[in-house]
Amino acid sequence: MKKFKKLKIAALALVTTVSLFTFQPPAETEAASTTHTVYSGDTLWKISNRYGVGLNALREANNQSGNMIYVGQKLVIPQSIISESDKDLLARLVSAEAKGEPYAGKVAVATVILNRLDHPDFPNTVKEVIYQIDQGHYAFTPVQNGTIYQPADAESKKAVYEALAFRGQGNGSIYFYNPNTSTSSWIYSRTTTVTIGNHRFAK
Repeated sequence: MKKFKKLKIAALALVTTVSLFTFQPPAETEAASTTHTVYSGDTLWKISNRYGVGLNALREANNQSGNMIYVGQKLVIPQSIISESDKDLLARLVSAEAKGEPYAGKVAVATVILNRLDHPDFPNTVKEVIYQIDQGHYAFTPVQNGTIYQPADAESKKAVYEALAFRGQGNGSIYFYNPNTSTSSWIYSRTTTVTIGNHRFAK
């Protein structure tokens, strides 16, 4: 009888030990908040846009060379290196600079800022790029006239997320200007990459 009790106690101890290490619900971690489960209709491009992370960065984080994903797949979402406050600042610049321009033009303006971040001739933070002073003047008119402080519209915010998803692709535009109003002769020496609406983009 004593032997049976000892075996029963040992079995209960084993169950308790296993439950402590196996059956407890997982703790909330930072990783849990950066995982996306693929649903029907999802694409890598849509997911990149949703989280505001580069498509290339998303592929790299998940060891993917292509765009093939499947329903139920869990994707690691890399942490955006652009803070929420910088995204808002960028959206306000886009809203002020590209007011009345096509949506593609708004994405292109945001892309110019991101391209400058990656370019050795410009500062390496969104705030420093936007507030940069060139030859005694702010690089962007909305900073000069104060319209940078007005709230961004929804389309400009969306354009910023698309530009973030597109980061590292495209033709490397680092300038944009309106050829109908620009007074700089130097800007015309830059190679034109694309014209969208009233803006000409260049590098």
